[in-house]
Amino acid sequence: MKNKAFAVAAAVCAAAMMLGGCGAGNGSSSASDNIITAYNSEPQKNLIPGNINETGGGKPADLLFARLVSFDAKGNASNEIAESITPNADATQYTIKLKDWKFANGQTVKAENFTKAWSYVANAKNAMLCSSFFNTIAGYDDLQKTSGLKGNEQLSGLKVVDDKTFTVTLNQPDSVFPLKVGYTGFAPLPDSFFKDAASAKAFGQNPKDGCTGPYVFDHWDHNKEIAMLKNTDYNGNRKAQNDGVTFKVYTSDTAAYADVQAGNLDVMEVVPAAQTKTFEKDAKVQAYNKAGSVIQTFTIPSNLEHFQTNTEEGQLRRQAVSMAIDRSAITSKVLSGTGTPAFDFTSPMTPGYSKSLKGNDVLKYNKAKAKELWAKADAISKFSGKLTFSYNADGGHESIYKAIVNSINNTLGSEVAATNPMPTFNEFRDAVTNRKIAGAFRTGWQPDYPSAENYLFQIFDSKAADGNGSNDGDYKNAEFDALLAKAYATTDTDEANKLYQQSEEILLKELPAFPVYNANAYGVASKNVKSGFAMNWQNLPTYEKMSKK
Repeated sequence: MKNKAFAVAAAVCAAAMMLGGCGAGNGSSSASDNIITAYNSEPQKNLIPGNINETGGGKPADLLFARLVSFDAKGNASNEIAESITPNADATQYTIKLKDWKFANGQTVKAENFTKAWSYVANAKNAMLCSSFFNTIAGYDDLQKTSGLKGNEQLSGLKVVDDKTFTVTLNQPDSVFPLKVGYTGFAPLPDSFFKDAASAKAFGQNPKDGCTGPYVFDHWDHNKEIAMLKNTDYNGNRKAQNDGVTFKVYTSDTAAYADVQAGNLDVMEVVPAAQTKTFEKDAKVQAYNKAGSVIQTFTIPSNLEHFQTNTEEGQLRRQAVSMAIDRSAITSKVLSGTGTPAFDFTSPMTPGYSKSLKGNDVLKYNKAKAKELWAKADAISKFSGKLTFSYNADGGHESIYKAIVNSINNTLGSEVAATNPMPTFNEFRDAVTNRKIAGAFRTGWQPDYPSAENYLFQIFDSKAADGNGSNDGDYKNAEFDALLAKAYATTDTDEANKLYQQSEEILLKELPAFPVYNANAYGVASKNVKSGFAMNWQNLPTYEKMSKK
């Protein structure tokens, strides 16, 4: 997988790719008995592609919005809306040509629909959660000003040549760019979106006019379901084998599993902790369990008192907490083999993954060393509080975080840590986004494109902090940032991976987040599903391939 994924990037950098189909988006199928029902949580915010950094909104958005490139089930990239993506010699400028493609409202997708959409997301005035993905495009820093922006300013690095062509000038080389544009946040937006603030807000609740993917939006009944129908005019790489997908909102994975068993829900990409030992033998479901790409972590804010990442006390204390966690026991006893202990900050499915990074001993259970490091931290400044671990109670994480807290308390003292469950994923993510959690909180990463850069820049680079991306702990380290910049500048994938690994060694020392385990791609489907059930490179069901016929 690692060779195939980066072969695509290399091919794009060498010549224009000519793969994929064309698409139109003004058709949809009627309701039928071949609608796939899927497990989901309520999206945190809305369905604007550039304002989604969690799976509740990400899963439906991926099916509704086509991008320049798409990925197959194994993570291999092919051109989708792009006719070609052609770099200059040092990957500091790309020329992008478009195929004939239409939005669901019949409007032709033009170059300006990309340049205006990307600028809108990058503009700090609009407070989009995916802003940091655009950081390498020239003019990004100008759109990150804290005052004086109106929200309609454009990235200076984007230039429309004609309706089918635009150029992207970067502020630094970015060899990952041809893969990055396959992320949902890079989707084009229709002209109607930019009419005024009210139009943009309305789009987030009803994005039908902007649909360009294998499905078109039907309705969103908040806290109940998001429904979409097959886009009968779509002729891209991901043709739907069913007549639609309805994402059902659950606050209990146990209830969802029972519905799969009963045939009332067709697919879910998680399994309740109580069923992890038995689901592969459950005659009432179809089971899937293979190595996956998702990493599960928790984060402690980088400026939390006694835990600051840039102080000796904070680093000692973080390392002590990490070494107090018995990851092997958690994956074997709590997860029953549906996950493996983490060795780095990416996944075994990611190019450049390594089990032998310098400093990864902090990810291994060592009770004596943990107590020693905690005592050294206390000698600098005594910790008398309690480290709370927040997580969403509706996602099946309770048993995991109870095990984490118990392991820490059994090692460092019975009053060191405590769980702090929050009712729903939506409430939990709002608290994280608004920096309302004064303690540790559950995090994790499902890759947006197959590259170590996606795990590292978006979660730990300074440009992704302070609400501009997914750096929820607001971690900042200039040396780490510089290594990622060097990795961007090389088109040699082996050299880039070495730089990513060096950057991870900094993370292992300061632990802005704590890798716990890599989740397998596992889940279940009902017996109603007759074909197409599998999990893709993002640990998600292959929704468009599934059929009840």
